Amino acid sequence: MKYPRQLSAGANNAVIAVSETEVAKLFTSDTRSDIGSEAEKMKFANTINDLVVRFIRLDYSEELQAEMLVMERIRPFDYRAYEIERWELWYDVFADDLTALHQAGFVHQDLKPRRRPGLSDLGGLAFDNILLTEHGLRLIDVGISALKEQVGERIFARYLDVEQTELVQFRNYFLNG
Repeated sequence: MKYPRQLSAGANNAVIAVSETEVAKLFTSDTRSDIGSEAEKMKFANTINDLVVRFIRLDYSEELQAEMLVMERIRPFDYRAYEIERWELWYDVFADDLTALHQAGFVHQDLKPRRRPGLSDLGGLAFDNILLTEHGLRLIDVGISALKEQVGERIFARYLDVEQTELVQFRNYFLNG
């Protein structure tokens, strides 16, 4: 379904512009995502650093008949318009911030979204959950993120191993423009 002021759509949810400073991820009755879980993971990450998009509130739209996860509106830049030295700095800060999240017990799990059968029509870029903004590289879409306290040490370690591999892949992708 297409919504007014829609910015994007993923496998389960659409994102709409709420205002010049806010966007909302929509959760309808048929979603497989959990709004409360995603909000909690986003709030947790926000207490560590500014890498993950900032949580604002949970809300409900009567007009759209949808629960809404409202967050800051990020306006991405094209990194190719900047000098390679800046790319390297942005990557280094990103990697440091991601390491801080890992050490605190948060793993994003979707740096490089894995396209699932039947969802290939969604398109998108290899690392479309990482956006360059005026504040550096930022992460969006924490829907499948995990907290170590919720999944335990062994599962968290497995997720972390995958994310470390994706971080190396992102470095190669980003720095080789």
